[in-house]
Amino acid sequence: MTHETIRIGLLTVSDRASRGDYEDLGGPAMQAWFEKVLTSEWEALARVVPDEQDQVEQALKTLADDEGCCLIVTTGGTGPARRDITPEATEAVCDKILDGFGEQMRAVSLKFVPTAILSRQMAGIRGQSLIINLPGKPSAIDDCLNAVFPAVPYCIDLLEGPYLETDEAVMTAFRPKHAKKPA
Repeated sequence: MTHETIRIGLLTVSDRASRGDYEDLGGPAMQAWFEKVLTSEWEALARVVPDEQDQVEQALKTLADDEGCCLIVTTGGTGPARRDITPEATEAVCDKILDGFGEQMRAVSLKFVPTAILSRQMAGIRGQSLIINLPGKPSAIDDCLNAVFPAVPYCIDLLEGPYLETDEAVMTAFRPKHAKKPA
């Protein structure tokens, strides 16, 4: 499904936030990051679901297949705790896994906290959607997006998605010299 406006899915995976026990800080942190970095017109489609694999899978499928999000970022559920199932749900709905995203996010996070080795962030592709699992802490969301986002616009180009442009003063998207902006 194609939409004129670029759509980015923001999925918070949290039992407590989905029940309203506490305010979702991850979803707004992801949205603020994209507002700072992207110059392309885009809209956020934010969702909050509990740590239930079937509900995470369904939310990812809906954002990718029905809502036409070229990019879906998740926050929460990437640790080793019993209820942390975001990577399993992501892997279940993806056609391809992109291991480099998780490797890079963990490498960057290890500069800040030794427990980053416990993180199971990952990324994959479903149809024409790139799905990236981010940690739950807002500062870690920022660190991880700063680390991997330079490759995201070109990945979306390769998926034949919309052309994402960034504020060069904040973040430079990498595209090979042969990659041209569509007319």
